[in-house]
Amino acid sequence: MFDFIFRTIGVCVLAFGLSSCSLWVDVPVDFSILKSHYPVVKYLTSEDPVWVEFQATRPPMYTSLDDLPRHVWGAIVVSEDWNFFGHSGYDLSEIWESMKANFRRGKYARGGSTITQQLSRVLFLEKDKTLWRKARELSIAIALEERLKKHRILELYLNVVEMGDGIYGIGKAANTYFGKLAKDLNPKEAAFLAMLLPSPKRYSQSFRKHELSEYARETVGDILGKMVRGKIITESERVVLELQKLSFEN
Repeated sequence: MFDFIFRTIGVCVLAFGLSSCSLWVDVPVDFSILKSHYPVVKYLTSEDPVWVEFQATRPPMYTSLDDLPRHVWGAIVVSEDWNFFGHSGYDLSEIWESMKANFRRGKYARGGSTITQQLSRVLFLEKDKTLWRKARELSIAIALEERLKKHRILELYLNVVEMGDGIYGIGKAANTYFGKLAKDLNPKEAAFLAMLLPSPKRYSQSFRKHELSEYARETVGDILGKMVRGKIITESERVVLELQKLSFEN
């Protein structure tokens, strides 16, 4: 328990230190490649570690942010990182809330990572939960924010984020779950994909069982509510969408 407490406090103190300076971080890929190349997630099987390769040519399933209606990327932003367009790569309020939640539970149950931090982890880091990895994640996130526009960071994230067993990127997810292009997703379908993100393999059971679990139904509804508060959809649209079944539901 004491080790957990000191490690958690260490992360919080580290975050405040990073607010005024960025740590030196050794990463295997030049940041400049992110401006011109396309990331592609590679893996041997869905259970193996994944890695990212960068291609000069556009992959078939790559989705440009400009092609997506606001409700598609908006569902993910309000679900994963409400303050994405306002922070510099990390959100101290989220780190503080995570620290309190993890302290109450005595384990790392709440991450608090921003979209930029999640992208940093996918592109450059291992998934191990250590203080050093968290420090590198925070530092890389700050470096990404200094070098890339928010538009580019969000687009990269949407194309590498895990959304199911062997499913990476919103283009493949839209095709797998709904048989359509990401740009054609309706707000509830987008909310469903956002619901998957904390634990894609686990939460995609709703798709396999052809019905939303209680957790999935409540979370999709909560995300639609956040979309109303974010003025992405209207309250009347939310009411109609909540009554509609997703295409895979019985």
